[in-house]
Amino acid sequence: MTIRELEPKLIWEQFDDITRVPRPSKKEEKIIAWLKEFAVKHGFEHDTDATGNVVIRKAATAGYENRPTVILQSHMDMVCEKRSDVEFDFDNDPIRTFIKDGWVYAEGTTLGADCGIGMAAALAVLLDESLEHPAIEALFTVDEETGLTGAFGLGEGMLTGKYLINLDSEDEGEIFIGCAGGIDTVARMDYEVEAVPEDYTFVRLEIGDLLGGHSGDDIDKGRANSNKLLARFLYNALDTFQLVLADFNGGNLRNAIPREAFAIVGVHKDSKEDFEERYLEFGQMMMEEFKHTEPDMRFAVEDVEKAPEVVISNDDLCYLLLALVGLPNGVLAMSFAMPGLVETSSNLASVKFNHEEQQVVITTSQRSSVESAKLYAAQTIESVFYLSGCDVEHSDGYPGWAPNPESKLLTTSVDCYRRLFSTEPKVRAIHAGLECGLFLEKYPHLEMVSFGPTLRGVHSPTERLEIATVDKFWRLLVELLKVVE
Repeated sequence: MTIRELEPKLIWEQFDDITRVPRPSKKEEKIIAWLKEFAVKHGFEHDTDATGNVVIRKAATAGYENRPTVILQSHMDMVCEKRSDVEFDFDNDPIRTFIKDGWVYAEGTTLGADCGIGMAAALAVLLDESLEHPAIEALFTVDEETGLTGAFGLGEGMLTGKYLINLDSEDEGEIFIGCAGGIDTVARMDYEVEAVPEDYTFVRLEIGDLLGGHSGDDIDKGRANSNKLLARFLYNALDTFQLVLADFNGGNLRNAIPREAFAIVGVHKDSKEDFEERYLEFGQMMMEEFKHTEPDMRFAVEDVEKAPEVVISNDDLCYLLLALVGLPNGVLAMSFAMPGLVETSSNLASVKFNHEEQQVVITTSQRSSVESAKLYAAQTIESVFYLSGCDVEHSDGYPGWAPNPESKLLTTSVDCYRRLFSTEPKVRAIHAGLECGLFLEKYPHLEMVSFGPTLRGVHSPTERLEIATVDKFWRLLVELLKVVE
């Protein structure tokens, strides 16, 4: 069975079509063109702003002309992550989907259901002539995953609606009314190089097969950070083995918990066997430490055929490891306002050596539902970097979405869910970032909710979409459009 044969057929057909269009963050040209062609083909009015956001409009059905316009919002870009052993070109290749045990997966890559299934739902609403609904504005934003660029740059006059339904949530049965704000903190450390000491041999240390996941939604699950683990080992082994470092590479995306990391490390040839043994012992210790959250953690060491000519200076190596070990990572504070919700967190997202510039670039991301706490978390990270001699810069950041429990749209959404499924939905905020806070800055009159089907492993190659929840997601959306006033 293919995903086009699943029910509700219309939404799955749209999702399948979307998986065939490459759409990495900041490279949305193909999906933008596809959306425009969709609008023209089906006779819908559409606009595109200077940022690349696309809105497609559908008139109200008979009897619904006087009801407020509803905005269906999703983002068109996807996180592009793959297993290291998989050959895949995200700029050109279609996602290869398959079905297993009630879930839809991709073969060795992210699936793009975040937020492809939200896009598919909006397109299905546009296509389905059997639905009853007010005027619809289907908004598709660019570059949500790496900077909320589309939401920041949303053009004037793109939206006229009163209600906005964000289709970018990942837990069926939950209706979200708030989210965390975020800011990125990036450090650049210039380093000097030294000649390789005499009689030194090099090995490649690797940590892999961690679960990774979304740096907001999964940050409280106790998963290991590959960059922190590798730095932890190197810090402990630095003096014992007088090791030298030629390279360190871990993680890719600011909003993904890093799953893999490697380092090219040199030690005296007489210490090589002992060093490798110590590394594998460390691996066993970490497997025990994270046995409840990282079932497939892997540690590997292999010889380096061609030894590097230079290594980072010893002083700079010390400062680098002090920074990586000292950086706060993971959950920093839990919310007292909403018990069970992460309030503040930080993610050591990536460590990259730029050998040409002799510079290490370290990317981190801080989130909080409290603006002052978000800024303090960024300052904490900044302080550690400054102590290690790094240059530091912060992104502009983005605001959180403050909950409005008195919203009419929320009340109607809860009533619909209760009536459809004879159970009470959970109403909550999420630690992940959504674009809703930015929409409120431009359109302060908006009432907003966010919901979606169940996704797991988002931002990682284990990303999967639970088939049964798509039907419930669709039914809730259809019913809400029918009754909201």
